[in-house]
Amino acid sequence: MFSAFSERPAVKALGKSSPRGRCAGRLAVAAAVSGLALAGLAAPAIAATVTDTPQYRGGASATLTDLKTYGQAVIREDGVSRRIPAGLFEMSVDNGGTLQTYCVDVNNPTQKDAKYRETPWRGTSLHGNAQAGKIRWILQHSYPRVNDLAQLARKAGAKSLTAEAAAAGTQVAIWRYSDKADVKAVDPRAEKLADYLQRSARSSPEPKASLTLEQPAVAGRAGERIGPVTVRTGADGVTVTPPADSASGVRIVGKDGKPVKAARDGSRLFFDVPKGSPDGTAALEVQASTTVPVGRAFTSETRSQTQILAGSSESTVSAGATAHWAQKGAIPALSAEKNCAERGVDITASNKGDAPFSFSLMGVEHTIEAGTKRTVTIPLQEDQAYDFTITGPGGFQKRFAGVLDCRTEGSAVDVGGKAQPAPAPSPASAGGTSGGGDLAETGGSNATPLIAGIAIVMVVVGGGAVFFLRKKKDPAAPAATAPTAPPAESASSASSPSAPEE
Repeated sequence: MFSAFSERPAVKALGKSSPRGRCAGRLAVAAAVSGLALAGLAAPAIAATVTDTPQYRGGASATLTDLKTYGQAVIREDGVSRRIPAGLFEMSVDNGGTLQTYCVDVNNPTQKDAKYRETPWRGTSLHGNAQAGKIRWILQHSYPRVNDLAQLARKAGAKSLTAEAAAAGTQVAIWRYSDKADVKAVDPRAEKLADYLQRSARSSPEPKASLTLEQPAVAGRAGERIGPVTVRTGADGVTVTPPADSASGVRIVGKDGKPVKAARDGSRLFFDVPKGSPDGTAALEVQASTTVPVGRAFTSETRSQTQILAGSSESTVSAGATAHWAQKGAIPALSAEKNCAERGVDITASNKGDAPFSFSLMGVEHTIEAGTKRTVTIPLQEDQAYDFTITGPGGFQKRFAGVLDCRTEGSAVDVGGKAQPAPAPSPASAGGTSGGGDLAETGGSNATPLIAGIAIVMVVVGGGAVFFLRKKKDPAAPAATAPTAPPAESASSASSPSAPEE
């Protein structure tokens, strides 16, 4: 299942934090490491603990509501044809806003009420897809970005277009590039639009994140300004929320040392830690109201289809960063980022102290010398859930959790031995979602349960780490059943595609 860890030059990492779904199976492991007892990661965390989910690099977080505007399509594979709904989804943004998205992951099921996070293409099924830029072009030149349906129909050579036909044709064209799918729209007008978009598409670059922070984890000595943390956003400005523990005296300041409550793209923020402060950790958050750029990808931790943004209202976006400080010795900063190219998670560790920071991962010893940085790649299997904590000197702890979801195939409900595309939300719930605090309860939805797989104990200087993996059940398991097809006239009740057509 695992290969040895690979090490690469350090890379930039960008964000934090996401809530998780509740899994069907759980695995409890107890281990005593360097005198610290961990029981299934359920023991209360000390004050310095910080949590991260590598999939989320900052930006918008939203809940999938439904397939709102759609038509029908037929997908063909190995001589079998299936009729499926194709069109625009709608998402409700946390703290305000609405998103419209298309699917780029046709062979995965979609769960209604699944939580989604804005994600770079490299952390999704679009990674390594040479046609991903053409998908963005389609989004920029079709519905709903282009809302003049008469003009769009003329370009496509169709007599007319309804919103449903335009959405279906756009989705079909996207699937041809995202999944290399043999798919056609049922409505001839939608099919003409799909053909026109596929034929006309040109490569466009990936859009920038709506909001992110460069260097989501920084470290230094008490009495110094620790950072910088650089704001990257397309918004006019962002508000800065300082550390919650005001009694610590830690302030968020600019490069001039003055307290900062607002910032903009390119602003450099610092944690100003009073001299003599005991070793500790603090966090900041930035938030803005902006439109999310068309073409941004969205992924879910509940094994729900990857989505790509087609339209955005003014929406609330956020990002966070943490700082760790100490008086002497090793002063580590840790961040993580999903790496689909290497099929794993990159852990980037830096050391701002005056002594080496050493730790062991899966039996491999790593040492970060004072003043240096290194990235270690943790290899994972597709659909693997993980939850682990790295502990360092002075009470330092950093926890990471998530699911590796990098492919477009192999996760759909099986019908008669055949993977069933399911682009519309399943009536099954996406599972309970926590507010971000219950990271031990990671995994998939009720429709795609994850079972306990493997636990690996990792020894780290000053403490320990427990690594959880949960393997998704075989989609052909007898308990899995295919949801019924939605009535064509009811967009709000869309669920899963109908039975195969010959």
